[in-house]
Amino acid sequence: MKIKILFASILTIILTSSVAFAQTKPTPKTETIKVWGNCGMCKTTIETAAKDAGATTAVWNKTTKMLKITYLGSATSGAKVQEKIASVGYDTKDLTAPDAVYNELPECCQYERKAAKKN
Repeated sequence: MKIKILFASILTIILTSSVAFAQTKPTPKTETIKVWGNCGMCKTTIETAAKDAGATTAVWNKTTKMLKITYLGSATSGAKVQEKIASVGYDTKDLTAPDAVYNELPECCQYERKAAKKN
């Protein structure tokens, strides 16, 4: 009888401690953002900036001008990604890159600018 009680106690401790230490994995967020640009160099710069801002994945389509990002909400946000992209010279759906930075882009990367809020 003592062995059964001891075994039940140990089993209860093991089950309780495993539940207490279980961690939930954060759910990644996916967002699509319009980003102006023209060429393959733009694609590389835009995707790199998005990843530097905390995106785990970033894929920009030069035909549609759409950037699809995945990120953890605890690490970054869509707004932070847009800020970083604007800081390297590319207008996004919500932000306009600073003129001085845009003007430093290679000629092939200088796209027709859109009207948006100034950064």
